[in-house]
Amino acid sequence: MPTFDSAGVRINYEERGSGDPLVLVHGFAANARANWAETGWYGLAPHFRIIAMDCRGHGHSGKPHEVSAYAGTTMEDDVLRLIDHLGIKRTLLHGYSMGARISLGLLARHPKRFRAVVLGGIGATGAMDDPERRKAIAASLTGSGGDERGKEFRRFAESVGNDLEALAACMSANRSPVDPGVFANNAVPALVIVGTKDDLAMAGAGSLHKQIANSKYVEIEGRHHLNAPGDKRYQAAVLEFLKAAPA
Repeated sequence: MPTFDSAGVRINYEERGSGDPLVLVHGFAANARANWAETGWYGLAPHFRIIAMDCRGHGHSGKPHEVSAYAGTTMEDDVLRLIDHLGIKRTLLHGYSMGARISLGLLARHPKRFRAVVLGGIGATGAMDDPERRKAIAASLTGSGGDERGKEFRRFAESVGNDLEALAACMSANRSPVDPGVFANNAVPALVIVGTKDDLAMAGAGSLHKQIANSKYVEIEGRHHLNAPGDKRYQAAVLEFLKAAPA
């Protein structure tokens, strides 16, 4: 699988298909394979040039253990460096969970690089950056405490072979906040999509949609945070949205 250097950290990515580029950014504690390949997203290759990256700290990408390696807009910058590395001027973008938070920051700061953006499994901006919530998850990953939600992340991370110390550093890093006011005049088509049983994102997803001008909102009945991306209804809604994106 190809890699490139992103400010000193090796980033792994996979490509499938041809046509309009579609960058996929996975959720926390997952990787490109678990979030996209195993849930059927590479099946979109007849429609798009699929580019699925392993975020830093995940999968086959570099795994710094320093909190500073994940701070600010670092993970957003990795996505920009990837599309620059591939010579892509503008792309379609689909982020899920953590990947959606990364995509939201990119939509806020670099809208001209994207034709359309899908924000899956994401709630209100403030909840995503709650330091106490992130602290509890990091403690669960390192075995120094935490809560049941954090233990769920740990079990999932272990099941896909991720580095727990790197994930704890990623979760502990301070992210650059996103002011929802910047989306009042958003011109990039956006889709907020969430499962109705997603207790991580469902409560705030509708509010996020209302904050983003030029956005659509879709709920997938009966799906929770981990199984929504693999649902055929989720995939059909995203495919319809992306195919309608302006050139």
